[in-house]
Amino acid sequence: MSRYTGPKARVSRRLGTNIWGTKGETIALDKRPYPPGEHGRSRRRGSVSEYLMQLQEKQKARFTYGLTERQFRNLFAESSRRQGVTGENMLRFLELRLDNVIYRAGWGATRPQSRQFVNHGHVNVNGRRVTIPSYRVRKGDVIELRPKARDFTVVQWNSDVLDRTPPAWLELGENFQVTIRELPIREQIDIPVREQLIVELYSK
Repeated sequence: MSRYTGPKARVSRRLGTNIWGTKGETIALDKRPYPPGEHGRSRRRGSVSEYLMQLQEKQKARFTYGLTERQFRNLFAESSRRQGVTGENMLRFLELRLDNVIYRAGWGATRPQSRQFVNHGHVNVNGRRVTIPSYRVRKGDVIELRPKARDFTVVQWNSDVLDRTPPAWLELGENFQVTIRELPIREQIDIPVREQLIVELYSK
């Protein structure tokens, strides 16, 4: 299993947005709203190159969904082969990852926490246990937490306190069950990423 384990606030400050959705990142962005490093405060705004803008958008998407560089490149290659707009295909594939569905359903406070639920075998897809966070769900799939996981304090807290509203492409059922009603469209994906810049980066 490969995932980023370094300082989260540092990445969020460099990219200018709260990537993982933690309180620590919010505090860091409020206290030091400039890039990290010795010259972060004095770095000239407006001198950002086109390549840097494209790279930052790619890094936002990659860190947000927890992919390695190789995984992201392969996913982009698949997106470009499919019919439709490449950037929208890419975001749709990212949204259909199993760990992201757990996050969107409100069972995990963050995507890394949702990824952990899947890794530890607490999630069923169509009645069968799935332990692969990158598993891509399809229209009509039914995802549910296994009975033991439904009683976890953290799951109950996330469900009651976060009160996250699932996107329209998910249909939330009872007893921690969610159904993929339809494939997500761009308007239903609320991450602050300009996917066209990612397409331009990989098209060079």
